[in-house]
Amino acid sequence: MNNPYTKIEEFAEGQLLLVNKPYNWTSFDVVGKIRNSFKPLKLKVGHAGTLDPLATGLLIICTGKMTKQIDTFQAQEKEYTGTMILGETTPSYDMETEADQKFDISSITEEQIKAACQQFTGDIQQYPPAHSAIKIDGERLYEKARRGEEVELRLRNVTITEFEITGITLPEINFRVVCSKGTYIRSLVNDFGKALNNGAYLSKLRRTRSGHYKVDDAWEVMELVNTIRDLKTPVPQTEQ
Repeated sequence: MNNPYTKIEEFAEGQLLLVNKPYNWTSFDVVGKIRNSFKPLKLKVGHAGTLDPLATGLLIICTGKMTKQIDTFQAQEKEYTGTMILGETTPSYDMETEADQKFDISSITEEQIKAACQQFTGDIQQYPPAHSAIKIDGERLYEKARRGEEVELRLRNVTITEFEITGITLPEINFRVVCSKGTYIRSLVNDFGKALNNGAYLSKLRRTRSGHYKVDDAWEVMELVNTIRDLKTPVPQTEQ
């Protein structure tokens, strides 16, 4: 990506950075890596919308004064592409945990799969996964779930603007979703499996858009970090 920055001070004034979150990184890992690249400068750095560690794609990072607008960016509509595995479920609804149930998918047709999408568009309610970062009584749900504790899940209202199947090679189903803030794609996939009287879990997820910001315009993490470090390095003075 072309570097639009000329001074490190621009980040303190406030910048919105589009970053492609790598697989198996937490959103906080990305924020921490970028924050550390500014040292010894102490800048506020935050993200506008968590991505699960096993997901990739667009993470909006705000620096300096721009962090005051995080809530605005967080509220924007999101677009995802992903893959689900039909015929199995996992406790986490994704690949973080091993399969706990298996189902026969031999009689499920493409027509049934595509028709099932229709009941998940519009305003719907969903339960968040037990393995999620939502806090209850000051503790994240996934911390309770990993200890094997019972977790009280509460229904959430979300909006699915578009849900389309983009490819079927059973047991894999590829899809695209456009949705509101707070939508759990893992929960959508789990509910989708139930709608087919079957089971499903999420195997791949990529955030491709947030508002009008696209992952195609995003920095790779280390590309951005090296750009920031270069701006901190004094340019050698040539002798006269």
